[in-house]
Amino acid sequence: MTPAGPRTWFSAFYDNPAIRTLGTACRWTISGRLGDLGTDGDESDHKAPIDVRHLIDGCNPGCRHVGALRGAFAPDATCLLTLDELTAAVPNAANAAYYLQAQTDGLIVIDIEPDCPPGIATDLLRLPGILYSELSMSARGFHLVAPVPTNLHGFPVAAGKRVLREEHGWYEILLDHWVTFTRSPVPDRLVDRAAALTGPPQFSSVEELYAELAAKARESANASAVTVSTSGQMPDIPHAEKIVEQTLLSARGRLRQQSDFDHDMSRWEFSVIATLYHWMQVPLRTYSSFGMEYSSGDRAWLLYRAALDAIPARPKHSQLRNGRPFLLDRAAALVAEREAAETRA
Repeated sequence: MTPAGPRTWFSAFYDNPAIRTLGTACRWTISGRLGDLGTDGDESDHKAPIDVRHLIDGCNPGCRHVGALRGAFAPDATCLLTLDELTAAVPNAANAAYYLQAQTDGLIVIDIEPDCPPGIATDLLRLPGILYSELSMSARGFHLVAPVPTNLHGFPVAAGKRVLREEHGWYEILLDHWVTFTRSPVPDRLVDRAAALTGPPQFSSVEELYAELAAKARESANASAVTVSTSGQMPDIPHAEKIVEQTLLSARGRLRQQSDFDHDMSRWEFSVIATLYHWMQVPLRTYSSFGMEYSSGDRAWLLYRAALDAIPARPKHSQLRNGRPFLLDRAAALVAEREAAETRA
């Protein structure tokens, strides 16, 4: 008799036609805890998609990286596998993480958060056309896989987003983003409860849900990051060290935790950068009152320097965006967004 394995344990997942469609893409891995020792010897422990190819290589005899884990820094075959390859290589994995690219895959994921009001969550579970549904990692939220809405390109700004979030954060549509599949089906009692409802749901279709969120989507700050010019090296900025030092001191204890963002590192990092920007205005105003001038590029560089101290390093930071380091580009995006908002006010 063939021993039971993940395809038996999670048959509803592996046998699902939509999952089988995604399974052929080389964008699968595991979401796990990455422990990187910082300079102070403390372990920075967070959950993130891992470089599964590096993990497998590390399991080979004689490899000097045995047991090492690192984050997936590229959403392709550089770090990732097909679902079949992942299942064969790591059969006891606790989950299956996938980098969704809706416009390539033809599918979206509706991510319902644990704090979503039960009535709204139930209405979302009732959406017609859902191809696969499961419990999220908290076991109090849900993942719903559905076809790309037919009105996707009716909202050009939204179509270019990675995520569309409901204003309270109760649910979101993932378009170009990691999703960690637990492979745990929604309990029958919840399915039956949703099916038994006879009143009209809040949304009659995935298209209606998408239109609701897409209509509120704003132009991405990243799209305007290129309006902030930064030189190849940090320029000589008056009182730079003092500004960065005071910013970090003021922001200490006010930065949100990674758990506030369900360990979505990109969202958390942008939150940190936004907080640093807020507190950086104090020393900038002080020195500006003495006649010092700081360009948008100067502000981006100062914000970047502060962010390097406040945000733990990870492989993604070595990537370039718009020809500059990832965090510098994020800082430039934040500066562009804030300055544009000030102009509109």
